[in-house]
Amino acid sequence: MKAMPSNTQQTINHLALASHDGEINFGQLVMALIDLGVESYVADYRTGATTYYLPTGETHAVELIAPEVQIPEVFNISGVQAAIKGAQSGEVKYVEFMQRTMAAGCVGYTVWISGRHVQYFGRRGDVHIEHFPKQA
Repeated sequence: MKAMPSNTQQTINHLALASHDGEINFGQLVMALIDLGVESYVADYRTGATTYYLPTGETHAVELIAPEVQIPEVFNISGVQAAIKGAQSGEVKYVEFMQRTMAAGCVGYTVWISGRHVQYFGRRGDVHIEHFPKQA
């Protein structure tokens, strides 16, 4: 794997922290990542890292400050969907989103920016696909 340029890494670090702290929402994060050329990223609750990918093969991992939640074996899709809906409405900030999705059995997710959807994963290989809201 090739590392991204340091200025891109610094910007991603800033965006990840701003998202974690609730200063920006998912839509704002995605728009900023598009501007940087990021095509996807993976948040892995089990390793505690989010890895960002450029189409050139360059990657950058950021430590994910995850809440301590015991992730159940059963994947509760309706629980994941409720967390997503709360985040989309602005009522749920990222740390609470992580808590809710983890409590619903989610071990991580992949955001496919160019594909405009997110795949949420359970411990048994369960997958829930959530498409980005339609643009106004």
